[in-house]
Amino acid sequence: MSGEDPIKVSYIFPNGDRYEGECSRSASGVLMRSGAGKHTSANGVVYTGEWNKDKMQGRGTLQHPSGALYEGAFKDNMYHGTGTYTFTDGSTYRGHFHNNRLEGDGTFTDPQGRVWMGKFNGSAALGLKMQQGF
Repeated sequence: MSGEDPIKVSYIFPNGDRYEGECSRSASGVLMRSGAGKHTSANGVVYTGEWNKDKMQGRGTLQHPSGALYEGAFKDNMYHGTGTYTFTDGSTYRGHFHNNRLEGDGTFTDPQGRVWMGKFNGSAALGLKMQQGF
């Protein structure tokens, strides 16, 4: 970006995806999503948040048609940093993500409201402790 103000666009892609928000021009003159915007895919996935060089980057929300929802940090189109993922059954994970994986310290709340805390490593979460005193 060459210090220009963002360009506001409303665009429908050939595959039916839609984008409304800010763009900037690359050095070669190509428009790229940059700044705040909302992308709705043809299959119903909706991302609302920050963009940089045509990638989800920064804070945002990704809503899946199934009802699953991620709110938090993105890097290079992936969950990366701190965030909250709400599963379709109502359970939630709050904590750290690395390249779309649960990674590091986090809290998992199951559908019955039980809270489990500890270190997560992708699909493994050895040594979780249930929080006492509901």
